[in-house]
Amino acid sequence: MKPFRLERLVDNRPAEGVFRVNRALFSDPKIFDLEMQHIFEGGWVFLGLASQAEQPHDFFTTTIGRVPVLITRDKRGVLRAFVNSCPHKGARIASQPSGNARVFVCPYHSWSFSSAGENRAIKWERAGCYAEGFHADDHGLKAIGAFGEYRGFLFGSVKADVPSLEDHLGEARHMLDLIADESEDGVELVPGRVRFRFAANWKMQLENCSDQYHFTSTHPSLIKVLDRRAKEQTADVVESSLGGADFWKGGDEGIVGGSFSFDNGHVMTWGKMEANPSLALFEQRAALLEKFGAARTAWMFNMRNLTLFPNAQVAVNAATQLRVIRPIAPNLTEMETWCLVPRGESATARRQRIRQYEDFFNPTGMAIADDNAVYEECQAGMTDAGNGWLQGHARGLAGTKPGGNDLSNMIGMKAVSSIAGPSQLADETLFQSYYRAWAARMAQVVA
Repeated sequence: MKPFRLERLVDNRPAEGVFRVNRALFSDPKIFDLEMQHIFEGGWVFLGLASQAEQPHDFFTTTIGRVPVLITRDKRGVLRAFVNSCPHKGARIASQPSGNARVFVCPYHSWSFSSAGENRAIKWERAGCYAEGFHADDHGLKAIGAFGEYRGFLFGSVKADVPSLEDHLGEARHMLDLIADESEDGVELVPGRVRFRFAANWKMQLENCSDQYHFTSTHPSLIKVLDRRAKEQTADVVESSLGGADFWKGGDEGIVGGSFSFDNGHVMTWGKMEANPSLALFEQRAALLEKFGAARTAWMFNMRNLTLFPNAQVAVNAATQLRVIRPIAPNLTEMETWCLVPRGESATARRQRIRQYEDFFNPTGMAIADDNAVYEECQAGMTDAGNGWLQGHARGLAGTKPGGNDLSNMIGMKAVSSIAGPSQLADETLFQSYYRAWAARMAQVVA
């Protein structure tokens, strides 16, 4: 017997112009447990970048839902992904976030493993009086069910029975292409990462990265700083991450932003941002124009917030932030964030990019602390007393069109749906893609 009925959780009636989500999706512990099994451990999730393990024997650790994962590059240069658990008693064999190791030694009983996951030694094996059945077993690390790379971005699944990675990413691949194409050498992470938690459900972050409606309400102090900087701007001042954007200025005319929804829960919001010398990428503009043409280069300079369902987000402004979502409990989420950069840029551009990244992103920046605070306010009010339906998933429904538009056609990108308009449009319909993908992965337990 299935414990939940979909119509009690997601109210989707397109003919009537209705799409609602029940508050239980953000607060019910039973739903959360099922999400961990079927959303995070039941299909593709983002793991990291290939450049995080670039040299032979490099490694880094991450998770897929509740499963600890070890990504290694073996001595031949092949990337591999294993469950980070010793087959003997289950201890993690790699506890550090990253490093270089030819051999991993279990801290409990000293079983050891190569960077290719092969068992190298079992302590005191000859004196262990093991039976034949034990010797017949494979004592190496267990590979995860599926592992793949797309242009330096790594993805994995606990389950082996999943669609191809290319099918999973679908047309959202075009947004990863824009990032990877900023440099012929691909992308890398600035050394150092930030890890923090907020006391709210993981879907708060999932939605917020794509939420343009909240900006002027949640970040008034940031907007005041941006306005003051614009008035005081001089040639020797590095403009902030959003200084060239129009979407936050509150106009209600013209097309300055919009969104695209893709298959499998991936979405992207965009805002108009002109190429100007305050952007670190500007030094590459002439080369990008020559290689990719005006349309594709213009897209590289637009503000873009991409979400790859269920756990990765890339926020592109002047700087670019990679965010990885890790649910801990129904009301607790851990975030890891990095500054994502094109390889080979000049020291001046890199310095400029990092300063702009620090300006806006991370808990010490001028925006993320605001977001975390309102997530927790939402979670505190996320009870189902009375009417349990939320009304925050319908804005833009009457203006959303099937397929893409002229802007997506410019780069050959096909969307499931799209909308474009003035800054005050602040579309919410792209959130619906999250919950359709949510329902698809939860199909075994929600009908």
